[in-house]
Amino acid sequence: MISLDEAVTARLESHGARFEVLVDPDAALSIKRDEFDGDLEEVIAAEDVFEDASRGDRPAEEDLEKVFETTDPLEIIPDVIKQGEIQITADQRREMQEQKRRQLIDTITRNAVNPQMDNAPHPPDRIENALEEAGFTVDPMEPVEQQVDDALDALRPVIPIRFEEVTIAAQIPAEYAGSAQAKVRQFGDLEREEWQPDGSWIGVVTFPAGMQNDFFDVVNEHSSGKAETEIIKDKDDLKTR
Repeated sequence: MISLDEAVTARLESHGARFEVLVDPDAALSIKRDEFDGDLEEVIAAEDVFEDASRGDRPAEEDLEKVFETTDPLEIIPDVIKQGEIQITADQRREMQEQKRRQLIDTITRNAVNPQMDNAPHPPDRIENALEEAGFTVDPMEPVEQQVDDALDALRPVIPIRFEEVTIAAQIPAEYAGSAQAKVRQFGDLEREEWQPDGSWIGVVTFPAGMQNDFFDVVNEHSSGKAETEIIKDKDDLKTR
C-alpha cells in the first residue's frame, strides 16, 4: 500500500450515493485507461471504499450492492476509478507536475543528442533551460511517455536535438572482465560478445545515445581506466568484425 500523502481521491456519484477511494495518481490514470497490469493492493492507500474519505465515513452496504453488486472493496475500487473523477488538490497537482517534469527531463537527457556537435549528449540543465525557454508546460495528468513528442517539438526551435541510439564496443581486460561485463550488459541490447584467449571480454552494446557519457564512466570505473571503447558508426560493420 501507499501512504495517504501519496494518494489522490477518486470519486463516483451514482444512485444518490457517493463513493471515494484513495489511490496512487499514476495508477489511477492507468486504471482509467485500462492499461494497469500491476497489483491493486500496492497502489491504494486503504483497502476500503468511503462515502467521505477525508472523514473516514463509509457508505451503506446496500448502496454498494445496488451500484456495484458486491461489497468487496478490491472489486469496487477499479470501478470507482474508471467511472468516477480523480480529485487532486492544488498542492498535489504542483507536486505531480514537478515529478513529471523531472521524469521528462531525465527521459529526454537519456535519449537525445545534439546533431550539430557530433551527436554529443545534452546535459540535463540544458534540456531544463530549453524547456523553460520554449514555454513547455508539463501535464501532471498525462504519462511522461505521451508528452515526449510534444516536448521535442517545443525544443527543436530552441536547441538542435534528436533522439538517437549509439552502438559501442568495449574491450575489458581479463582482470576486470567478470564484473565489468555485467555492468556493460545492463546498458542496453547486447549485439555481440566474445571471450578472448587471454581472458579479456569484448562486448558490443546498443543503447540511447544520451547515456554514452554514463557508459564511459561506468566502464572506466570498473576497469580502472584500462578498458578500450569504440563507437560503431555503422552496424553493418559488426558482420565483418
